[in-house]
Amino acid sequence: MNSVQAPQQPNSEPQLHFLCGKIASGKSTLAKTLSQQPRTILLCEDEWLSALYPNEIKELSDYIEKSALVKKVLEKHIQHLVAAGNTVVMDFPANTPTQRQWLKFLAQSSGASYVFHVLNVDNQKCKARLAARNLTGENPFQTSEAQFDLITAHFSYPDSSEQLVCKFY
Repeated sequence: MNSVQAPQQPNSEPQLHFLCGKIASGKSTLAKTLSQQPRTILLCEDEWLSALYPNEIKELSDYIEKSALVKKVLEKHIQHLVAAGNTVVMDFPANTPTQRQWLKFLAQSSGASYVFHVLNVDNQKCKARLAARNLTGENPFQTSEAQFDLITAHFSYPDSSEQLVCKFY
């Protein structure tokens, strides 16, 4: 994978970082890089889902249901982390308008500045990375090419009507 440099934080104010990109586009790699800054906490949806719901996420509908539960629990926690002066990197997908709306709400409700990091990687490159990732077992979920296609059919990049602060890669 290409190495992505974390942008330097211009000040010490807490910030929220959100990630938008297809499966295996490099979101988690960028999230880990961003989280290396001082007073920065990484929250990874895949880790929460796999720990709380082992072997329960088989279909897209399972993911949607369990993801909503995790988000509901973490919402206040994230607000408290920001209020305590921490920057939070959310390794949660911002791949649909609904997901992005929730993440933007988190920023607004916590009073923190935010940035959506948007990774534009073509499907073939993502599928190649996905196949390699599945072999290593580095991700708690194994995603097939058919699942990639199903999930990618719901994917959209942010557009101007969403009025988001974005950084494109």
